Amino acid sequence: MESTAWTQLHNVMNARPERRPFARATLRRIAGFARPHRRRIIQFVLLGVATALLAVATPVLAGRVVDAIVSGGDERRVVQLALLIAFIALAEAGLGLLGRRLSATLGEGLILDLRIAVFDHVQRMPVAFFTRTRTGALVSRLNNDVIGAQRAFSNTLSGVVSNVVTLVLTLAVMLTLSWRITLLALVLLPVFVVPARRMGSRMARLQREAADLNAAMGNRMTERFSAPGATLIKLFGRPADESAEFAARARRVRDIGIRTAMAQSTFITALTLVSALALALVYGLGGSYALRGSLDPGAVVALSLLLVRLYAPLTALAGARVEVMSALVSFERVFEVLALKPLIAERPDAQRVPDGPVSVEFDAVRFGYPSADKVSLASLEEVASLDTRGGAEVLHGISFRAEPGRTVALVGTSGAGKSTIAQLLARLYDTDAGAVRIGGVDVRDLSAQSLRTTLGMVTQDGHLFHESIRANLLLARPEATDDELWDVLRRARLDRLVQSLPDGLATVVGERGYRLSGGERQRMTIARLLLARHRVVILDEATAHLDNTSEAAVQAALAEALEGRTAVVIAHRLSTVRAADLILVVEDGRIAERGTHEELLSAEGRYAELYRTQFEDGEAGGHLTPDRDPGNLAPRDLPPCPDLGAGVTTGVAPAAG
Repeated sequence: MESTAWTQLHNVMNARPERRPFARATLRRIAGFARPHRRRIIQFVLLGVATALLAVATPVLAGRVVDAIVSGGDERRVVQLALLIAFIALAEAGLGLLGRRLSATLGEGLILDLRIAVFDHVQRMPVAFFTRTRTGALVSRLNNDVIGAQRAFSNTLSGVVSNVVTLVLTLAVMLTLSWRITLLALVLLPVFVVPARRMGSRMARLQREAADLNAAMGNRMTERFSAPGATLIKLFGRPADESAEFAARARRVRDIGIRTAMAQSTFITALTLVSALALALVYGLGGSYALRGSLDPGAVVALSLLLVRLYAPLTALAGARVEVMSALVSFERVFEVLALKPLIAERPDAQRVPDGPVSVEFDAVRFGYPSADKVSLASLEEVASLDTRGGAEVLHGISFRAEPGRTVALVGTSGAGKSTIAQLLARLYDTDAGAVRIGGVDVRDLSAQSLRTTLGMVTQDGHLFHESIRANLLLARPEATDDELWDVLRRARLDRLVQSLPDGLATVVGERGYRLSGGERQRMTIARLLLARHRVVILDEATAHLDNTSEAAVQAALAEALEGRTAVVIAHRLSTVRAADLILVVEDGRIAERGTHEELLSAEGRYAELYRTQFEDGEAGGHLTPDRDPGNLAPRDLPPCPDLGAGVTTGVAPAAG
């Protein structure tokens, strides 16, 4: 059987059966994505029709050649027919290449549109979406499901059209040549199609099982091959057990691969046998008719050649519904992500942050984190159903104001709501009640671009991308020059380290910056903050998990970053916020106390209790001290930083940071 027939059979066997109805909204969204490509789609369909016409013409011409030879006709007629067959072959080859180009252009264009749409949409999702979603499942939507949706246009669409045309023309020609032989050949059709459907289901089950096992292995490798995962395995001494578990999963994939190969081989062998039997019927019965003079010899040859072109589209069309449903499933999984509504939306008349130093104000803010059904999908979390809990209020009427160029510190126990306040200020979430204002303007009325250029944030993990030092810094301001990069590195106390590296600014920092120590990563994020020149700075536990030496260096860089800026500082170590203009003690989502360091100590309240507890435990730590103006934080005189390159050569961050 020719290659196109086996291609159609392969598509049937590997399609995923799906029998549930699909909403009209899905079809409308598909039409929306297809609309920009409609001209290519029409060209593609017409090309499929032309190819089908040529495919049927060749067997008919071959039969006429045989008739001309048997009847002892004109030699010129035979040569003309042969040249016509050669021309059709060339035309088929040319149309095949053109069709492949159209298919690739159409398919890849659709993939591009879908991927960009999903990527742009996902970037607008709230942080809660990313904290709940498995990264691998989300990436799969951008890869596997997008490609599955693309097949609906590049394969299924043209396949259905060309197969219908081929089937109709082939049946018409075969009935014209011999209706008896055609009907007898169709009797064998169930023997041909039924195994295809049954084996297709079996192959689909094997393919899904193999895909699930491969996905599980991929997730396991992703977790174990990351720097934190590999470190955890080494620390707990389980590499042998991990290897054994991986080998067991790999063996199951191997076993399924063997079963799949044998099933496919058996299936193809059986179909080849049925095809051979059908050809034997045509040759035997047709030859008998030819000898009796009731059928031309050329008709026997034409019928035998047309037989393959009859069974191939019949088999493909028998599985067309499965292919269409499989493509619709992929579309629906992509649209499922696009249907999630971002919680943060920019208003059409969004404003810019006013020029100059700006204030920060929280006015009776109330907030509760959204429930999972508002920000996530069960399929992306790989759970049976989403957690319906959520929406409980975690901030209860928070009000305070940070004057331009001043620093407000948030302190309190873990889970009190400090980081939530910072996330609301950065508009990672919107308030349920009350308002958050920057420069007197509600953040919900500000454009996203203006807010991002005004406000910067340093978190405790100091996240960096697996890119060069230059690329990580330019994230803050892409147009910055190398001189500006070296300036912020100097101000962040990192210039000597980067100068000592063989590749300098081109040095790749590793996944999440793990080639640098904890203190170095933090100073990199501070350098990025300095480069962005934000007017409002949020420091969320920026010195957590650092030893005293690293903390002193980071604090010196932070003092540089805070100079002249409005700042909101979240700190567990109270020694780091003593010079703040205003200290807020946050407990259970409420502001329990407020005042300066001295005022809160003299009040003998919760702050004084926390302060005494920390210093009784012997935590002195580095701290920021006022320099003339208590609102401007400046570094203490620091000794030269120790060798900062140590964390770069090991590949794993030192424990001390």
